[in-house]
Amino acid sequence: MAAHTSPSFSPQPPVPMSSEAEAVTALRVVRRDGAVSPFDANKISVAISKAFVAVEGTGAEASARIHESVRKLTSQIVGALERRAGGSRTIEIEDIQDQVELALMRSGEHKIARAYVLYREERSKQRQAAPEVAAAATSSPAYKVKLPDGRVEPLDDAQLLKTIEAACAGLEGVSVQEVLSEVRRNLYDGLQLKELGLAQVMSARTLVEKEPNYAYVSARLLLNLLRNEAIGFIMPAAQQNTQAGINVSYAEYFPEYVKKAVEMQFLDRELGAFDLPRLAAALKPENDGKFQFLGLQTLYDRYFLHKGGIRFELPQAFLMRVSMGLAIRELDRDARAIEFYNLLSSFDFMCSTPTLFNAGTLRPQLSSCFLTTIGDDLDGIFKSIKDNALLSKYAGGLGNDWTPVRGLGSHIAGTNGQSQGVVPFLKVANDTAIAVNQGGKRKGAVCAYLETWHIDVEEFLDLRKNTGDDRRRTHDMNTANWIPDLFMERVEKDASWTLFSPDETPDLHDLFGNAFAERYAFYEAKAQKGEMKVSKSIRAVDLWRKMISMLFETGHPWITFKDPCNLRSPQQHIGVVHSSNLCTEITLNTNAKEIAVCNLGSVNMANHTTPDGLDEVRIKKTVTTAMRMLDNVIDINFYTVPEARNSNLRHRPVGMGVMGFQDALYTMRIPFASEAAAKFADTSMELISYHAIAASVELAAERGRYPTFEGSLWSKGILPIDSISILQKNRSHLLNLDLSSTLDWNGLRKKVVEIGMRNSNTLAIAPTATISNICGVTQSIEPTYQNLYVKSNMSGDFTVVNASLVHDLKARGLWDEVMVSDLKYFDGSLGRIERIPEDLRELYATSFEIEPTWIVQSAARRQKWIDQAQSLNLYIAQPNGKKLDALYREAWHAGLKTTYYLRSSSATHVEKSTVKRTDGKLNAVAVAPAAVAAAVAAPKQCAIDDPECEACQ
Repeated sequence: MAAHTSPSFSPQPPVPMSSEAEAVTALRVVRRDGAVSPFDANKISVAISKAFVAVEGTGAEASARIHESVRKLTSQIVGALERRAGGSRTIEIEDIQDQVELALMRSGEHKIARAYVLYREERSKQRQAAPEVAAAATSSPAYKVKLPDGRVEPLDDAQLLKTIEAACAGLEGVSVQEVLSEVRRNLYDGLQLKELGLAQVMSARTLVEKEPNYAYVSARLLLNLLRNEAIGFIMPAAQQNTQAGINVSYAEYFPEYVKKAVEMQFLDRELGAFDLPRLAAALKPENDGKFQFLGLQTLYDRYFLHKGGIRFELPQAFLMRVSMGLAIRELDRDARAIEFYNLLSSFDFMCSTPTLFNAGTLRPQLSSCFLTTIGDDLDGIFKSIKDNALLSKYAGGLGNDWTPVRGLGSHIAGTNGQSQGVVPFLKVANDTAIAVNQGGKRKGAVCAYLETWHIDVEEFLDLRKNTGDDRRRTHDMNTANWIPDLFMERVEKDASWTLFSPDETPDLHDLFGNAFAERYAFYEAKAQKGEMKVSKSIRAVDLWRKMISMLFETGHPWITFKDPCNLRSPQQHIGVVHSSNLCTEITLNTNAKEIAVCNLGSVNMANHTTPDGLDEVRIKKTVTTAMRMLDNVIDINFYTVPEARNSNLRHRPVGMGVMGFQDALYTMRIPFASEAAAKFADTSMELISYHAIAASVELAAERGRYPTFEGSLWSKGILPIDSISILQKNRSHLLNLDLSSTLDWNGLRKKVVEIGMRNSNTLAIAPTATISNICGVTQSIEPTYQNLYVKSNMSGDFTVVNASLVHDLKARGLWDEVMVSDLKYFDGSLGRIERIPEDLRELYATSFEIEPTWIVQSAARRQKWIDQAQSLNLYIAQPNGKKLDALYREAWHAGLKTTYYLRSSSATHVEKSTVKRTDGKLNAVAVAPAAVAAAVAAPKQCAIDDPECEACQ
């Protein structure tokens, strides 16, 4: 294909310029129209690459050969051009193409040369052809469409064009003609009307990798299908057997939707008592345009109400239904429902998945996380497993504290026998989580926690291994180490560590900090005297190394720290934090009579950030309304077990988090791996924390303090930033933590003490894996996973492109098919694409290119403001024992409470396939009805240790 033109063959990454190529960058190219432009050796590499791909395809083996061949050929060609140009420093474009042709022939690449020659001829003919010839080439055969009433009529080309034009309206970089061409490739005679709509959706979807805005095009086309489906179900009289679709407004649809959903017993009858015309008038149909395809498809698959497979809930009706469900006990519930709806519909804040699933329904189980402590007897163990099932049924993620259960070899008084330890019961809990899969909407998920001094801890570390006795393995359950500071101190001193059975050391479970260390030393002394029936002394470093090894090998158990969670807990006056939750962000008290519950939602930082920084006025408004919504969850919630209700009403904890942190950094042009990013993590979390606490104070003034406020750290004027000093007093080393602040915390402290708090806890940063998809932003506090990749979740496979990167590359004239191929070839990384400017490499560095210390530093700066914890994934490209040891010790020294998954690059891959065949032409296979339906609607299970795990949100 011709160098210095826009070829059409399937792309292959260009070879970086050699030093010889760089030497001729001063050459000028005379184009066919007489214009003169700078010489670009990369275009030669691109042209040759495309010719190779057209002949040999894009397989891994071929790709490696092509890459090396193109490198050598480019070097030869630019050398020849340098010699031919002489002193004039200009060269004709045809001369360049001749040299490419000649180099291919001389190197023996005759098939490649032939493909290149044929392409040159084809382009020459196209330039000479009349415009009408090109237009004729786009014509298609006449197709028949089968309507819902059984009639058959010709495809309405005008209506098809009108629909696609509407979907593309107002979006930069998208082409109506390109979508239309893709649709035509996927049509067949006799297709049904719905299949015509699906073909449009799928066609636009295949173009996302070329232009991110096609994600909005495909979402709008999917919305057309949903409108016909939903309105046709709710208002049968409006159903039309035409290709034009249904023309009914939200204002007409919404009251009928609520009435019918109440009649069918999907929604609480109280929703029918709202002022439905007023709420309908408040709906914002234009906000449907905020959805990208991944978000809307996720809602379509799993969130919208449906009957018999028919979705009858439209997006804005869905968000209003959730808002009504959260406002159902408000005095002016219509006004509050509109206030909540405006927040959700703007994507400034989004409730967690259980709230979105169940708000306004007959069983409003709205809480995300449940934490339990397992009793040390069969009644307690199997009651807890039953509780797990009941809590999971309505979409709850579970964290179980198994430390009280006696260890292997300990005495059983009732039978005078020996215990089998914790592991067999964990196997039962694992299988229960699989059997009860959150109401059939997503996988059941549970995390088991065990303290590091438990005699079964070594077997606990092996639970996720793929070898050994399968009866002592839990392949689906998450596991986490609940590590006291004393153990980390022993590791650093290379001292010994003693394991005990909790039936002989029952008080260790409820102790933390210096009190734990003193009592632990007492039991160690007893063990040394032979006064403990079950104990074992090991080298602390050996156990730590096994923890790190298993984390690398299996991804489990996670590393979480008992003492920071307790010493900084506002509620240490009435209980102990015995574990975190499924995603390690919740740190609440549990005991035999209380199952901790947390109610989650996340602020979208992308919507609150400008190039100059955070919009503080908007943050305050969002946080204030969101705190009210989360507090309402506690009173409205449907509790499946009494211990959960008892705990939630006594302490009223909520967990407001954030998402879109990486998007906010893009907006401000701050690389993640920088001190500026760590500072932004600090100041942004400080602002959110300040307004969350202030909002809880306002709610306390209106509704009253939470019942266990007296005696809490709050009541003593000790805010999260102040509780760091408590942790420091119990540490033998100086915390590696910045303690600066910028806001008026003294004034807020005074209000907290005088008025009180409505909620025992306010902040927790959850993973937001699904709700960030709904809002179309990066999840949680994560760095960008990859700039181009295929995301797999229960709704299928989705191409994800970093839209911010594409915008910047377009601005610099660097976004093209070759760049798409580069990103695939280099696993979504810019690091080895030489034509990328250095500032963009830094700004768009992906998770595995960022030194993990920056992730820890930003997390530490946030943690000082958070009364609970963070779901903190750690990414490390080439892990080894030394690196992991240093990383997790750094997390401990920085005062972090918990960590989450450890990600290594060896377990990640970018989908390198394209929508093109090896001949460079788009696949023109007709879209069979079953195939399209499966592609759009069928859920796909994600692995529980998948980087995009949706178990919590």
